[in-house]
Amino acid sequence: MHDLMIVITILSFLCTIFFIFWRPHVNEAIPATIGAIFVLLSGSVSIADLGMITETIGGAAVTIMATIVMAIVLESFGFFHWAAEQLLKKSKGSGIRLFWYTNLFCFLMTLFVNNDGSILITTPILLMLLGSMGFKNHQKIPYLLSGALIATASSAPIGVSNIVNLIALKIVEMDLYMHTAMMFVPASLGLLLLVCLLFASFYRVLPRKLPASQPGYWGYYNGSHPLKEGAPPIAPEQQTKFMRNILIFVFGVRVSLFVASYIHFPVSATAVIGSVLLLAWRWFYLKISPADMLKKTPWFILVFAFSMYVIIYGLHNIGLTAMLIQYLQPLVSDNLVHASVIMGLLLSVLSNIFNNHPALMVGTLTLTNMGLDPLSLKISYLASVIGSDVGSLLLPIGTLATLMWMHILQKGKVKITWSQYLKVTSFVIPITVLFTLIVLAYWVYWIF
Repeated sequence: MHDLMIVITILSFLCTIFFIFWRPHVNEAIPATIGAIFVLLSGSVSIADLGMITETIGGAAVTIMATIVMAIVLESFGFFHWAAEQLLKKSKGSGIRLFWYTNLFCFLMTLFVNNDGSILITTPILLMLLGSMGFKNHQKIPYLLSGALIATASSAPIGVSNIVNLIALKIVEMDLYMHTAMMFVPASLGLLLLVCLLFASFYRVLPRKLPASQPGYWGYYNGSHPLKEGAPPIAPEQQTKFMRNILIFVFGVRVSLFVASYIHFPVSATAVIGSVLLLAWRWFYLKISPADMLKKTPWFILVFAFSMYVIIYGLHNIGLTAMLIQYLQPLVSDNLVHASVIMGLLLSVLSNIFNNHPALMVGTLTLTNMGLDPLSLKISYLASVIGSDVGSLLLPIGTLATLMWMHILQKGKVKITWSQYLKVTSFVIPITVLFTLIVLAYWVYWIF
């Protein structure tokens, strides 16, 4: 009976991951839920475990859903269409300048929303923008690929930009403030290196002068953006000032999450208060009732996160983490640089094989049962985040964000092959990951 439980749990995990890779356009909550049901039926996860799992992912899920609600409200105000126009305006006809502004935009969107939301928001905007200038397929790839890599990797500096990072924070009992204090500088330096490497990779093919935009093409936006609300437009003379005020408010909400963490006020409650205030602002300004959020909010993310954690906890209960502890504990306990590099590279490999969501959960559960001293535990955990957020980008299947990105490109009739993807990532990702892991170890040792 015990052997059957182990076999069912492992097969449930492998089949779930395989289906998500095989059919990325199918809602990922469906295979995850089916996999979780089989794990529960096998007996590797008990009813008591479900209560603990709910408590672990609850705050993270609420925080992420609140930020997604804010993204939908921003779209109601026409923010993303305005942002696309600003990108073109600021570029002043230079393809080089557009490259840097594109990556800055993708970085900010992840910081303001989250990595999955950033991909959903920025990719259709870039498709619209590049299409308006009549770019051919090969001319679009430098902007789309670099934007996707930066948008996804930008969830590393602050834990609040990725649901799996938030869940892992809860598991290692580390608050958001401490995570950011230890991680922001090394991860931001890593991102800066990444964008410079991307620029070096694409420099020869970036257009020096941008072709004129075709105004009629902007209509493509109405049917292409997944968050499109169709709200009445704001008068052009008021738009910039209004958008600036909205940005200041959203930035204030994001900062308040770290303040809340510092004073030990629930981060999820702070995120909800911010999204409710923004909804009220929209109701007053555009007369749009908050009721539409019930339909537009992607509730399936909660189901996916819960189901995936059930599957991972089943693997934990049948001895996967105990096996990993046996091999990793002597290496990770050696010194801080070894802890950082070994855990970061391990999570990079696991993420590219199994996807970063389950990989980080397995890694985090393993670390918490190693009996490490507090500083080694924190460095090992933060290195795991770098591996799962940045190292996972080596292959397009490493993160849900890149799987969604490939699907959006397909819908936008832009073709990018695995060889085109790997030609870039096989150069930029290993260098970035190794650099960030070493900087992390020395930064934490120096400061803390």
